[in-house]
Amino acid sequence: MPQGFDPDVLELRGRARPYQWGSTSAIPGLLGKPPAEGPVAEVWLGAHPDDPASVGVGTSIVDDSQLYPSRVPPGPPSQSLTEWIAQDPEAALGESVVERYGTSLPYLLKVIAPAEPLSLQVHPTIEQAEEGFAAEETAGVPRSAPDRNYKDRNHKPELAYALTTFEALAGFRARRRIGEVLKGLDAPLAQRLRAVLGMGGVRGAFEYLVREQTRPSPEEVAEVAEACAARPAADSPSARADRVAAMLSERHPGDPGVVASLLMNPVTLNPGEALFLSAGTVHAYLSGVAVEIMAASDNVLRAGLTHKHVDVPELLAVLNSSASPPTRIAPERVNAAVSTFYAPVDDFELSEIRLRDANTRVRVRGIGPRTVLCLQGAAQLEAGGRVRSVIAGQAVFVPASDGRLTMRGIGHLVQAAVP
Repeated sequence: MPQGFDPDVLELRGRARPYQWGSTSAIPGLLGKPPAEGPVAEVWLGAHPDDPASVGVGTSIVDDSQLYPSRVPPGPPSQSLTEWIAQDPEAALGESVVERYGTSLPYLLKVIAPAEPLSLQVHPTIEQAEEGFAAEETAGVPRSAPDRNYKDRNHKPELAYALTTFEALAGFRARRRIGEVLKGLDAPLAQRLRAVLGMGGVRGAFEYLVREQTRPSPEEVAEVAEACAARPAADSPSARADRVAAMLSERHPGDPGVVASLLMNPVTLNPGEALFLSAGTVHAYLSGVAVEIMAASDNVLRAGLTHKHVDVPELLAVLNSSASPPTRIAPERVNAAVSTFYAPVDDFELSEIRLRDANTRVRVRGIGPRTVLCLQGAAQLEAGGRVRSVIAGQAVFVPASDGRLTMRGIGHLVQAAVP
């Protein structure tokens, strides 16, 4: 190993993102802290160049200076996980991961806490991301520009593992089902959309709502939302869809995404359940707290329900408009304490670990780079001949050079890994 590569410095401190839709209390509460001074939407626990985690500092995944900036000054600069990996990529990531992905950590682990709905969005495939990234580089669009679509060359499949009840919209309903939801709404736009649906299918209806040439006026959107709010639950083909549309209208009045939500599948995850989103799947998270794991990318294309950059033509270019039910992934049991969600991609997998006996060591699958996040309780981790402890709200990075990992304790943890 090169000089300075210290395999003992593995504690992670993430980067909090203060997006407007974030909760002030959910993530601080997970850490046993009072509400933050502003929204804490996400905490990034990875090596993405936009916001890499720091290593070897702190006792929780978020520094107090990020939660209470008016009262707590930031600490001294610390080494990033990206820099730490770069000292010896093969030791950190393993030879097979370096061969497949180069010297970058393939996944990005987050804790996400939407108190308000996220944007109506889609993520690209690798091929689409590479092409879009190259085009924006050639055009001279700065990577930090707010109107930049492609921040990197990677795809962004993702899996959300619910820590609380987690609400989302994911993918399109079947055309027949959309027609049923729209039928009976006393609003001209709803009936016009039924006609478009009959002629152009689900994609035609979605494009009609979001394209600049045909998008409805704010008044027409409001009429549909009011009709949804007024429809008695007992008479509605989807009372949940009506509630979501009415809620979205309150937060984003006049946005065509309000009506587009009626075309989409509503999803409710209970704690411990997971939703997988492949490239091209239109979706929007609505509320709750979840651990999210994805390919290491920040490529997001938006069509509405946001104050951020919207690029409808680019979103439509990568959109998968096939009607399909949400992809819920059930975990496969590895042993009495460990179950793994095997996502249908090569970049990541997520294991949930429930330790119930502090005297019994449990073997955790995986030998490559791993990130372990303790959600409840406490655990003792042993790998590479070293023992370290974690408590709720702490995370550690386990390099490939440490080999097999075992744990004991009483607690609830998750582990991000490369298959």
